Amino acid sequence: MSDLSAAQNRVVWFDIPVADLERAAAFYRGVLGITVHIEKTPGFSFGVLQHDEGNGGCLVPKPGEITGDGGLLVYLNANGRLREALRQVEARGGKVVEPAHALGPHGFRAIVIDSEGNRVALHAATDA
Repeated sequence: MSDLSAAQNRVVWFDIPVADLERAAAFYRGVLGITVHIEKTPGFSFGVLQHDEGNGGCLVPKPGEITGDGGLLVYLNANGRLREALRQVEARGGKVVEPAHALGPHGFRAIVIDSEGNRVALHAATDA
């Protein structure tokens, strides 16, 4: 993560627990339109979501930590492609829980269940 991101943003990294790393990587590649690089170390693999110099996160194989019914809600950037992201959710094994809706002056969000059973929000400036 960049120094600017750490200084200017409250969320600097996130881990999303997954049961199947390859399936989850395919889900997030399609829904967010980004790359997900699989890192392999002796005895452990994880998927790093493309983040360039911005805030980022990864997919971590921890099936026992998956919960889709409450708790922390991570907002993922779907700016400029919210409608396409929502089309990709179900095509890649997820479910739309709340369709895109306005957040007043704060843009739009949709809440989905990912391919692994996690509840996440997709956020964009417009509903396009």
